[in-house]
Amino acid sequence: MSPVLAGVLQLLALIAALALAYVPLGDYMAKVYSSDKHLRVEKWIYKGIGANPNTEMRWPAYLRGVLAFSAVGVLFLYLLQRLQGHLPGSLGFAAIDPDQAFNTAASFVSNTNWQSYYGEQAMGHVVQTGGLAVQNFVSAAVGIAVAVALVRGFSRSRTGELGNFWADLVRGTVRILIPISVIGAVILVACGAIQNFAGIHSVGQFMGGSQQWNGGAVASQEAIKELGTNGGGYFNANSAHPFENPTPFSNLFEIFLILVIPFALTRTFGRMVGSLKQGYAILAAMATIWVGFTALMMWTEFAHHGPAFQIAGGAMEGKETRFGVGGSSIFAVATTLTSTGAVDSFHSSFTGLGGGITLLSMQLGEIAPGGTGSGLYGMLIMAVIAVFIAGLMVGRTPEYLGKKIGTREIKFAACYILITPALALVFTAAAMALPTPGHSMTNSGAHGFSEILYAYTSGANNNGSAFAGLNADTQWFNSTIGIAMLLGRFLPMVFVLALAGSLAEQRPVPATAGTLRTEKPLFTGLLVGAILIITGLTYFPALALGPLAEGLAS
Repeated sequence: MSPVLAGVLQLLALIAALALAYVPLGDYMAKVYSSDKHLRVEKWIYKGIGANPNTEMRWPAYLRGVLAFSAVGVLFLYLLQRLQGHLPGSLGFAAIDPDQAFNTAASFVSNTNWQSYYGEQAMGHVVQTGGLAVQNFVSAAVGIAVAVALVRGFSRSRTGELGNFWADLVRGTVRILIPISVIGAVILVACGAIQNFAGIHSVGQFMGGSQQWNGGAVASQEAIKELGTNGGGYFNANSAHPFENPTPFSNLFEIFLILVIPFALTRTFGRMVGSLKQGYAILAAMATIWVGFTALMMWTEFAHHGPAFQIAGGAMEGKETRFGVGGSSIFAVATTLTSTGAVDSFHSSFTGLGGGITLLSMQLGEIAPGGTGSGLYGMLIMAVIAVFIAGLMVGRTPEYLGKKIGTREIKFAACYILITPALALVFTAAAMALPTPGHSMTNSGAHGFSEILYAYTSGANNNGSAFAGLNADTQWFNSTIGIAMLLGRFLPMVFVLALAGSLAEQRPVPATAGTLRTEKPLFTGLLVGAILIITGLTYFPALALGPLAEGLAS
């Protein structure tokens, strides 16, 4: 079987698996967030944190819950790292330096999972399992909760109430993320991923010395790492490491975990707003971009340029032979079009245009299908922008799902789409202008610029993957990327929840002959076009200096 055919068959198998899970998972999540009943374990949690899950919240109260919970998470994880040397199960590792501890705490709480450290050489079992893995669950649950609040804004009328943040957080964790992660961890263990609390031990003899590895609860962390679109690996090699991702099947299964909740949330959206066709329209836009980018990536990486490429069957530099070009390409697009950031290959070693695709995938806003929750609310924001553009074209007040998109609503949407580009480009410009940050670049020229652009794009968009050629473990990068991650995560949520509150207060507008049918293919095409044009206008100059210049020169 040719490598190209193997890659295509993997993609088709993945699409089939996602299609099978779409309806049951989407409907189940809609029931979870629409139910007025609480499980016994959930009642214990509410009692422990002192929350009343039956109290409805307006958007400022909902936002305060998000920010307060996340701030406590940052502080707890920071202190856990700083005290690591005094904790049991530390494997003898010392406390993490202040700047790196801040960066890591901001990273995992913001669902970014950017890592400027070597996991197997820096973090003990307590920090990995009691700190990082816990944030993998709750940061993903926060994203879904905010998305559900926005959906309620569309589905409710003449009220500013968006639900209860604490109930949404707990339900997302207990009823969705934990059960699926348990199943996923069992499957990964069956594939060969490790799951233990072993200490450091030597493995074999290499060039006169031994190689040392430590064990860990890898399979369980790997499952939620992908399912929650987190991405932080137990080992520095991330999902390229055989302890985390042993086989081609486990590789495809991990891609499935990355994509299944973001895609299924479109079904949840359709069910909660009372129109499955609206969910299918959003799904079609997501799927169009995802399939298109995957096909383009596979084409660039399979293209044969010279004897070495022909013999290897494609651009194999930086890729695992057990996954090949096809599996690596599918993974790279899935992880950057979502907010996952996990890698099974080095994106820095992709072709110039291939590296550009990973960058552009993040710069779209990671909405196809995006992160757990963040992908859905990001795509709904773009839908608001699209209907506003359509309204300008025909000269009538834009409407979406029976709600008018007026001056207030479009300002919230515009602020949302401006935040992450501003963070990524301003921090990139500062790093390139100052003398010290440039010393961290492994490469010069266009590729070196891409390393820094990728780092800040990844941080501001809460992705967490890296170009792998940048030494980001410096005070400058730990601090600035940490700030970019926090602002890129929580400032957009402010505008999402403000928009949700504004929509919930409106009276529904009856559809007329002039109403744009947002469940039709025409709107899906308009939405995809708006996404690509807005992103292109924003990032094209920076892309021209980096991956485009490198790709055209090769």
